[in-house]
Amino acid sequence: MGKSQREKGKAGEREWAKFLRLTGGFSSARRGVQFSGGKDSPDVQCEELTGFHCEVKRVEKLNIYDAIDQARRDSSCAQIPYVAHRKNNCRWLATVEGEDFMKLLRAYVED
Repeated sequence: MGKSQREKGKAGEREWAKFLRLTGGFSSARRGVQFSGGKDSPDVQCEELTGFHCEVKRVEKLNIYDAIDQARRDSSCAQIPYVAHRKNNCRWLATVEGEDFMKLLRAYVED
């Protein structure tokens, strides 16, 4: 991966953290510690969302299945892995696996 790609990735992680802070009200959202991937290093960390593992992708062409597989591999069993992604001049999207989406829907309906 080239330097410009790494810089775009870092910028995307900062953008998603800012989106969580400004739009979601999650004041602790910040770019994670990036060293080798894994359970202790999500792309964006947030104290209010410890039950989720975030993978951020800021690319024009995304293989969403590869991205969600990476998020799943790097998450703990107790976390819901998701991919926050967007391409240039587009809005942020968040992708979760169908089973996890059903968990979120059930929690929303029960609340």
